[in-house]
Amino acid sequence: MLKRRKTPLRRCTGCGEMKNKAELIRVVRAEDGSFSIDATGKKAGRGAYVCPNADCVKRAVKSNGLSRSFKKPVPAEIYETLKEQLENQIDGSV
Repeated sequence: MLKRRKTPLRRCTGCGEMKNKAELIRVVRAEDGSFSIDATGKKAGRGAYVCPNADCVKRAVKSNGLSRSFKKPVPAEIYETLKEQLENQIDGSV
């Protein structure tokens, strides 16, 4: 009999819902303090997650969800990059 692997769940910093890790966008703070968006989910550093929709990104900005997760202020460029990625996904899927 095969064992089923647990699917890792993570909490979205925008809506607060627990979702499958693969469904979320990961933002990473590296050891040097720089922030980046991790498409692979494997970059080294502290990670926080956001749902791939504009509402959750807006909520994360408004509530400072990412900043609270990292215990440091997140640069505005990260939020802009997230918004651009979401717009590109929407444009690409239509």
